Amino acid sequence: MSESLPPAERLLNLVIALVNTPGRMTKEQIRTSVAGYEHTPSTEAFERMFERDKDTLRELGVPVLTVASPAHGDDLGYRIDSDAYALPPMQLTAAQLGVLALAAEFWQDQALRTDAARALVKLSVVGVSAPQTDAIAGLAPRLHPAGPALGPLLDAAEGRQLVSFTYRAASTGDVLERVVEPWSLLARRGGWYLVGRDTVRDAPRVFRLSRIVGPVRLLGVPGAFLVPADADPRSLLRDSGHDELRTAWLAVAPDRAGALRARATTTGEVPADVVAPEGRDLIAVPYTRTGDLADEVAAYTDAVLVLAPAGLRDSVVRRLRDAVRLAEVVGSASAGGASHG
Repeated sequence: MSESLPPAERLLNLVIALVNTPGRMTKEQIRTSVAGYEHTPSTEAFERMFERDKDTLRELGVPVLTVASPAHGDDLGYRIDSDAYALPPMQLTAAQLGVLALAAEFWQDQALRTDAARALVKLSVVGVSAPQTDAIAGLAPRLHPAGPALGPLLDAAEGRQLVSFTYRAASTGDVLERVVEPWSLLARRGGWYLVGRDTVRDAPRVFRLSRIVGPVRLLGVPGAFLVPADADPRSLLRDSGHDELRTAWLAVAPDRAGALRARATTTGEVPADVVAPEGRDLIAVPYTRTGDLADEVAAYTDAVLVLAPAGLRDSVVRRLRDAVRLAEVVGSASAGGASHG
Protein backbone atom coordinates (compact mmCIF):
# COMPACT_ATOMS: atom_id res chain seq x y z
CA MET A 1 0.00 0.00 0.00
CA SER A 2 1.14 3.53 -0.75
CA GLU A 3 0.59 4.58 2.85
CA SER A 4 3.65 2.50 3.75
CA LEU A 5 5.80 5.05 1.88
CA PRO A 6 6.66 8.01 4.14
CA PRO A 7 4.72 11.15 3.11
CA ALA A 8 7.92 13.18 2.88
CA GLU A 9 9.40 10.69 0.41
CA ARG A 10 6.20 10.73 -1.65
CA LEU A 11 6.25 14.53 -1.75
CA LEU A 12 9.89 14.53 -2.82
CA ASN A 13 9.10 12.05 -5.61
CA LEU A 14 6.28 14.31 -6.78
CA VAL A 15 8.53 17.39 -6.80
CA ILE A 16 11.20 15.57 -8.81
CA ALA A 17 8.64 14.39 -11.34
CA LEU A 18 6.99 17.80 -11.80
CA VAL A 19 10.30 19.62 -12.06
CA ASN A 20 11.62 17.29 -14.75
CA THR A 21 8.49 16.91 -16.88
CA PRO A 22 9.02 18.57 -20.30
CA GLY A 23 5.48 19.91 -20.42
CA ARG A 24 2.97 18.74 -17.87
CA MET A 25 1.84 15.58 -16.07
CA THR A 26 -1.75 14.51 -15.86
CA LYS A 27 -3.19 12.95 -12.75
CA GLU A 28 -3.22 9.56 -14.42
CA GLN A 29 0.46 9.88 -15.30
CA ILE A 30 1.26 10.88 -11.73
CA ARG A 31 -0.70 7.95 -10.33
CA THR A 32 1.05 5.40 -12.53
CA SER A 33 4.60 6.76 -12.56
CA VAL A 34 5.30 8.55 -9.24
CA ALA A 35 6.26 6.25 -6.39
CA GLY A 36 3.76 6.49 -3.57
CA TYR A 37 0.63 6.84 -5.68
CA GLU A 38 0.62 3.71 -7.82
CA HIS A 39 -1.04 1.46 -5.27
CA THR A 40 -3.88 3.70 -4.10
CA PRO A 41 -6.97 1.48 -3.72
CA SER A 42 -9.32 3.70 -5.72
CA THR A 43 -9.49 6.78 -7.89
CA GLU A 44 -11.17 8.69 -5.07
CA ALA A 45 -8.37 7.79 -2.64
CA PHE A 46 -5.77 8.93 -5.15
CA GLU A 47 -7.62 12.21 -5.74
CA ARG A 48 -7.69 12.96 -2.02
CA MET A 49 -4.02 12.10 -1.58
CA PHE A 50 -2.87 14.10 -4.58
CA GLU A 51 -4.90 17.19 -3.69
CA ARG A 52 -3.58 17.07 -0.15
CA ASP A 53 0.02 16.75 -1.37
CA LYS A 54 -0.43 19.53 -3.93
CA ASP A 55 -1.76 21.89 -1.27
CA THR A 56 1.11 20.96 1.04
CA LEU A 57 3.72 21.75 -1.59
CA ARG A 58 2.16 25.12 -2.32
CA GLU A 59 2.09 25.93 1.40
CA LEU A 60 5.82 25.14 1.47
CA GLY A 61 6.41 27.63 -1.34
CA VAL A 62 6.76 25.14 -4.20
CA PRO A 63 5.10 26.74 -7.28
CA VAL A 64 2.89 23.90 -8.57
CA LEU A 65 1.15 25.15 -11.72
CA THR A 66 -2.08 23.85 -13.22
CA VAL A 67 -1.71 23.59 -16.99
CA ALA A 68 -4.70 23.00 -19.30
CA SER A 69 -4.37 21.06 -22.53
CA PRO A 70 -4.35 23.31 -25.62
CA ALA A 71 -6.84 20.98 -27.28
CA HIS A 72 -9.14 20.29 -24.34
CA GLY A 73 -9.52 22.97 -21.69
CA ASP A 74 -10.86 20.53 -19.14
CA ASP A 75 -7.85 18.19 -19.53
CA LEU A 76 -5.62 19.45 -16.70
CA GLY A 77 -2.00 18.68 -15.98
CA TYR A 78 0.60 19.88 -13.53
CA ARG A 79 4.20 21.04 -13.47
CA ILE A 80 6.51 23.10 -11.28
CA ASP A 81 7.63 26.52 -12.50
CA SER A 82 11.38 25.92 -12.61
CA ASP A 83 12.26 29.60 -12.95
CA ALA A 84 10.30 30.51 -9.81
CA TYR A 85 11.43 27.43 -7.89
CA ALA A 86 15.16 27.62 -8.63
CA LEU A 87 17.42 29.38 -6.14
CA PRO A 88 19.44 32.34 -7.37
CA PRO A 89 23.06 31.54 -8.23
CA MET A 90 25.39 31.65 -5.25
CA GLN A 91 28.43 33.85 -5.66
CA LEU A 92 31.13 33.62 -3.01
CA THR A 93 34.05 36.00 -3.00
CA ALA A 94 37.62 34.85 -2.48
CA ALA A 95 37.62 36.34 1.01
CA GLN A 96 34.41 34.53 1.93
CA LEU A 97 35.85 31.23 0.75
CA GLY A 98 38.95 31.95 2.81
CA VAL A 99 36.86 32.40 5.95
CA LEU A 100 34.98 29.17 5.20
CA ALA A 101 38.30 27.35 4.79
CA LEU A 102 39.36 28.67 8.19
CA ALA A 103 36.08 27.48 9.69
CA ALA A 104 36.60 24.03 8.20
CA GLU A 105 40.00 23.81 9.92
CA PHE A 106 38.14 24.21 13.20
CA TRP A 107 36.77 20.67 12.71
CA GLN A 108 39.97 18.96 11.57
CA ASP A 109 40.33 17.03 14.82
CA GLN A 110 36.63 16.79 15.61
CA ALA A 111 33.92 14.23 14.93
CA LEU A 112 32.41 16.32 12.11
CA ARG A 113 35.58 16.87 10.09
CA THR A 114 34.39 14.68 7.17
CA ASP A 115 31.12 16.59 6.83
CA ALA A 116 32.95 19.92 7.08
CA ALA A 117 35.41 18.93 4.36
CA ARG A 118 32.62 17.83 2.01
CA ALA A 119 30.70 21.05 2.61
CA LEU A 120 33.78 23.15 1.84
CA VAL A 121 34.37 21.30 -1.43
CA LYS A 122 30.76 21.89 -2.52
CA LEU A 123 30.91 25.58 -1.62
CA SER A 124 34.23 26.01 -3.38
CA VAL A 125 32.62 24.83 -6.62
CA VAL A 126 30.35 27.88 -6.71
CA GLY A 127 33.07 30.36 -5.68
CA VAL A 128 34.46 32.86 -8.15
CA SER A 129 38.09 32.13 -7.33
CA ALA A 130 40.41 30.28 -5.03
CA PRO A 131 40.26 31.01 -1.28
CA GLN A 132 41.99 34.26 -0.33
CA THR A 133 44.69 33.08 2.02
CA ASP A 134 46.32 36.44 2.68
CA ALA A 135 43.19 37.65 4.47
CA ILE A 136 43.45 34.86 7.02
CA ALA A 137 47.22 34.39 7.11
CA GLY A 138 48.46 33.71 10.63
CA LEU A 139 44.98 32.85 11.87
CA ALA A 140 44.04 29.42 13.15
CA PRO A 141 41.15 28.20 15.25
CA ARG A 142 42.38 27.60 18.78
CA LEU A 143 40.11 24.85 19.99
CA HIS A 144 41.32 21.62 21.48
CA PRO A 145 39.85 18.37 20.16
CA ALA A 146 36.70 17.37 22.00
CA GLY A 147 37.46 13.70 21.60
CA PRO A 148 34.96 10.87 21.15
CA ALA A 149 32.54 12.34 23.71
CA LEU A 150 31.38 15.12 21.39
CA GLY A 151 29.29 13.03 18.98
CA PRO A 152 27.23 11.12 21.56
CA LEU A 153 26.67 14.26 23.63
CA LEU A 154 25.46 16.22 20.59
CA ASP A 155 23.00 13.43 19.80
CA ALA A 156 21.84 13.23 23.41
CA ALA A 157 21.37 17.00 23.73
CA GLU A 158 19.36 17.12 20.52
CA GLY A 159 17.23 14.12 21.50
CA ARG A 160 16.86 15.15 25.17
CA GLN A 161 18.26 11.85 26.37
CA LEU A 162 20.08 11.14 29.64
CA VAL A 163 23.78 10.28 29.52
CA SER A 164 26.27 8.79 31.94
CA PHE A 165 30.03 9.08 31.89
CA THR A 166 33.07 8.90 34.14
CA TYR A 167 34.46 12.34 34.98
CA ARG A 168 37.73 13.47 36.55
CA ALA A 169 37.20 16.48 38.84
CA ALA A 170 39.60 19.35 38.23
CA SER A 171 40.03 20.31 41.87
CA THR A 172 40.56 16.91 43.46
CA GLY A 173 41.37 14.60 40.58
CA ASP A 174 38.66 12.20 41.81
CA VAL A 175 37.05 10.07 39.12
CA LEU A 176 33.30 9.66 39.61
CA GLU A 177 30.34 8.42 37.62
CA ARG A 178 27.96 11.19 36.52
CA VAL A 179 24.40 10.96 35.19
CA VAL A 180 23.45 14.15 33.38
CA GLU A 181 20.61 15.77 31.46
CA PRO A 182 22.59 17.36 28.59
CA TRP A 183 21.24 20.85 27.88
CA SER A 184 23.87 22.40 25.63
CA LEU A 185 27.42 22.05 24.33
CA LEU A 186 29.57 25.18 24.17
CA ALA A 187 33.05 26.04 22.95
CA ARG A 188 34.91 28.69 24.93
CA ARG A 189 38.53 29.72 25.41
CA GLY A 190 39.84 26.77 23.43
CA GLY A 191 37.78 24.06 25.18
CA TRP A 192 34.47 22.20 24.85
CA TYR A 193 31.96 22.17 27.71
CA LEU A 194 28.74 20.32 28.49
CA VAL A 195 26.12 22.23 30.44
CA GLY A 196 23.31 20.22 32.02
CA ARG A 197 21.66 18.99 35.18
CA ASP A 198 23.60 16.57 37.34
CA THR A 199 20.84 14.20 38.46
CA VAL A 200 22.72 13.05 41.57
CA ARG A 201 23.28 16.60 42.81
CA ASP A 202 19.97 17.77 41.35
CA ALA A 203 21.58 20.99 40.16
CA PRO A 204 23.02 22.52 36.97
CA ARG A 205 26.67 21.70 36.39
CA VAL A 206 29.35 22.38 33.78
CA PHE A 207 31.65 19.59 32.55
CA ARG A 208 34.76 19.98 30.43
CA LEU A 209 34.76 17.30 27.74
CA SER A 210 38.51 16.75 28.02
CA ARG A 211 37.97 15.47 31.59
CA ILE A 212 35.52 12.77 30.54
CA VAL A 213 37.18 9.39 30.97
CA GLY A 214 36.00 6.56 28.73
CA PRO A 215 32.84 6.38 26.62
CA VAL A 216 29.61 8.35 26.98
CA ARG A 217 26.61 6.07 27.45
CA LEU A 218 23.05 6.97 26.42
CA LEU A 219 20.39 6.09 29.00
CA GLY A 220 16.66 5.65 28.69
CA VAL A 221 14.69 7.00 25.75
CA PRO A 222 14.78 10.31 23.83
CA GLY A 223 12.55 13.08 25.13
CA ALA A 224 13.10 12.07 28.75
CA PHE A 225 13.53 15.65 29.99
CA LEU A 226 12.90 19.28 29.11
CA VAL A 227 15.45 22.08 29.32
CA PRO A 228 14.14 24.67 31.81
CA ALA A 229 12.82 27.79 30.09
CA ASP A 230 15.00 30.01 32.26
CA ALA A 231 18.20 27.99 31.72
CA ASP A 232 21.11 30.09 30.42
CA PRO A 233 23.99 27.72 29.55
CA ARG A 234 26.38 30.54 28.66
CA SER A 235 25.85 32.28 31.98
CA LEU A 236 26.30 28.98 33.80
CA LEU A 237 29.59 28.41 32.00
CA ARG A 238 30.77 31.94 32.73
CA ASP A 239 29.86 31.70 36.42
CA SER A 240 31.30 28.21 36.85
CA GLY A 241 34.88 29.45 36.67
CA HIS A 242 35.83 26.85 34.05
CA ASP A 243 37.00 29.53 31.61
CA GLU A 244 38.30 31.97 34.20
CA LEU A 245 41.68 33.44 33.42
CA ARG A 246 44.05 32.50 36.26
CA THR A 247 47.69 33.05 37.08
CA ALA A 248 50.29 30.36 37.70
CA TRP A 249 53.33 31.29 39.76
CA LEU A 250 56.32 29.29 38.62
CA ALA A 251 59.94 29.01 39.74
CA VAL A 252 62.03 28.39 36.63
CA ALA A 253 65.65 27.31 36.35
CA PRO A 254 67.94 29.80 34.57
CA ASP A 255 67.76 29.72 30.76
CA ARG A 256 65.03 27.07 30.79
CA ALA A 257 61.36 26.98 29.74
CA GLY A 258 61.59 29.68 27.11
CA ALA A 259 57.98 29.17 25.97
CA LEU A 260 56.68 29.78 29.49
CA ARG A 261 58.90 32.82 29.92
CA ALA A 262 57.57 34.27 26.66
CA ARG A 263 54.00 34.14 27.98
CA ALA A 264 54.86 35.48 31.42
CA THR A 265 53.29 38.70 32.57
CA THR A 266 54.51 41.33 35.01
CA THR A 267 51.03 42.43 36.07
CA GLY A 268 49.59 41.46 39.44
CA GLU A 269 50.96 41.50 42.94
CA VAL A 270 53.02 38.52 44.08
CA PRO A 271 51.16 36.61 46.81
CA ALA A 272 52.88 36.71 50.20
CA ASP A 273 53.29 32.93 50.35
CA VAL A 274 54.90 32.69 46.89
CA VAL A 275 58.68 32.67 47.19
CA ALA A 276 61.01 31.26 44.55
CA PRO A 277 63.89 29.07 45.75
CA GLU A 278 67.32 30.60 45.49
CA GLY A 279 68.78 30.38 42.01
CA ARG A 280 65.41 30.28 40.26
CA ASP A 281 63.42 32.97 38.47
CA LEU A 282 59.85 33.72 39.56
CA ILE A 283 57.44 34.17 36.65
CA ALA A 284 53.65 34.57 36.43
CA VAL A 285 51.93 32.76 33.54
CA PRO A 286 48.22 33.34 32.73
CA TYR A 287 46.17 30.26 31.85
CA THR A 288 42.62 28.92 31.67
CA ARG A 289 43.03 25.16 31.20
CA THR A 290 44.73 23.50 34.16
CA GLY A 291 45.27 20.26 32.27
CA ASP A 292 47.02 21.94 29.34
CA LEU A 293 49.40 23.93 31.51
CA ALA A 294 50.06 20.90 33.73
CA ASP A 295 51.04 18.87 30.66
CA GLU A 296 53.42 21.62 29.55
CA VAL A 297 55.00 22.15 32.95
CA ALA A 298 55.43 18.42 33.58
CA ALA A 299 57.39 18.12 30.34
CA TYR A 300 60.09 20.37 31.85
CA THR A 301 60.43 17.93 34.82
CA ASP A 302 62.57 19.58 37.54
CA ALA A 303 63.30 22.75 35.53
CA VAL A 304 59.92 24.25 36.53
CA LEU A 305 58.39 24.23 40.01
CA VAL A 306 54.75 25.21 40.55
CA LEU A 307 54.42 27.48 43.56
CA ALA A 308 50.72 28.32 43.13
CA PRO A 309 47.91 27.52 42.76
CA ALA A 310 47.77 24.24 44.62
CA GLY A 311 45.44 22.58 42.09
CA LEU A 312 47.91 23.12 39.26
CA ARG A 313 50.76 21.85 41.42
CA ASP A 314 48.84 18.67 42.27
CA SER A 315 48.06 18.07 38.60
CA VAL A 316 51.72 18.37 37.67
CA VAL A 317 52.80 16.07 40.50
CA ARG A 318 50.23 13.49 39.46
CA ARG A 319 51.56 13.51 35.88
CA LEU A 320 55.15 13.15 37.02
CA ARG A 321 54.26 10.22 39.27
CA ASP A 322 52.38 8.54 36.42
CA ALA A 323 55.44 9.02 34.21
CA VAL A 324 57.70 7.43 36.84
CA ARG A 325 55.37 4.44 37.23
CA LEU A 326 55.21 4.01 33.47
CA ALA A 327 59.01 4.10 33.23
CA GLU A 328 59.26 1.46 35.96
CA VAL A 329 56.81 -0.81 34.15
CA VAL A 330 58.62 -0.42 30.84
CA GLY A 331 61.97 -0.98 32.53
CA SER A 332 60.75 -4.15 34.25
CA ALA A 333 59.33 -5.47 31.02
CA SER A 334 62.57 -4.77 29.16
CA ALA A 335 64.64 -6.40 31.89
CA GLY A 336 62.41 -9.46 31.90
CA GLY A 337 62.69 -9.80 28.15
CA ALA A 338 66.48 -9.52 28.23
CA SER A 339 66.73 -12.11 31.00
CA HIS A 340 64.51 -14.48 29.10
CA GLY A 341 66.62 -14.04 26.01
